[in-house]
Amino acid sequence: MTHTAIVAEQLHKHYKEKRALDGFDLTVPQGMVYGLLGPNGAGKTTAVRILATLVRLDAGRALVAGYDVVEQPRQVRRSIGFTGQFAALDEVLTGRQNLRMFGRLFHLTPKQAARRADELLERFDLVEAAGKGVREYSGGMRRRLDLASSMILSPQILFLDEPTTGLDPRGRNEVWESVRSLVAGGTTVLLTTQYLDEADQLAERIAVIDHGRVIADDTPDALKTLIGGDRIEVVMKDAADVPVAVKVVARVATAEPEVDDTSRRVHAPVADRVAALTDVARTLQDDGIGVEDIGLRRPTLDEVFLRLTGHRVEEQPDEAGGAGEISSPDTSRGATR
Repeated sequence: MTHTAIVAEQLHKHYKEKRALDGFDLTVPQGMVYGLLGPNGAGKTTAVRILATLVRLDAGRALVAGYDVVEQPRQVRRSIGFTGQFAALDEVLTGRQNLRMFGRLFHLTPKQAARRADELLERFDLVEAAGKGVREYSGGMRRRLDLASSMILSPQILFLDEPTTGLDPRGRNEVWESVRSLVAGGTTVLLTTQYLDEADQLAERIAVIDHGRVIADDTPDALKTLIGGDRIEVVMKDAADVPVAVKVVARVATAEPEVDDTSRRVHAPVADRVAALTDVARTLQDDGIGVEDIGLRRPTLDEVFLRLTGHRVEEQPDEAGGAGEISSPDTSRGATR
């Protein structure tokens, strides 16, 4: 068995004049959450659909669980699960009935489907709600049930495409805990998301994709170091004291301090976080300068993305091309839905 779950080499996909993928490369090790981060239109959903054998690639090569997505699509489908942006559930049925139905669709016997449904209800903490109609489920419960249905055949690799779209904070946390549980059990997860905090919370590595190609690939912490280390922030009580704060912060900063006049905030990167904070706080206090707030913070993935792409995640249009072409009508043995 390979120790690499997914390999994509120079993938290309065009929709008329739109280049959805333009030399996309990715290597995903087994047993982790790997984040694919990018704006709408960057190509991340197209990449996932190609890897899940739902869309034909125009050029390049991709292996999933050691199988070629073009030459061996059935073997790929037996190895994967896929959960899209919207829950693929029957609201008339109960949670248990939904899972049994998917089990039968995946050719389990009635006894096997019932047993697997019970196992998944327990695993995703849905036992108490198992007999309720899905229409009564909260958003977080629906997504957990959708994740459970993706796991009917215990896939090695799970594709999650925007799994928490539209959920409230509680629902998002429920899904996050379920994803962590899957990875702890050995599943590899390729997560596409526009939510930067979601990628930061879940992913061990992140690939940033823009204009159809990967422009950065590393751990979240390593990506954050691209724009410097810790930053000191000082918010002044009086706007008239902002120039004084700029001079004080400049003494300990590794780059020119930045100023937000509206919030009276001065911030800059620093090398020695503790020494810098102590120096600035003591100096301002000794000089009798009123400070509303002072502290240290790490760079965010939002700042990383802005630095790498020149724009924020939400500033791009949706991907062109819709669902794309289906590579084969045979999906009966895969975990894609």
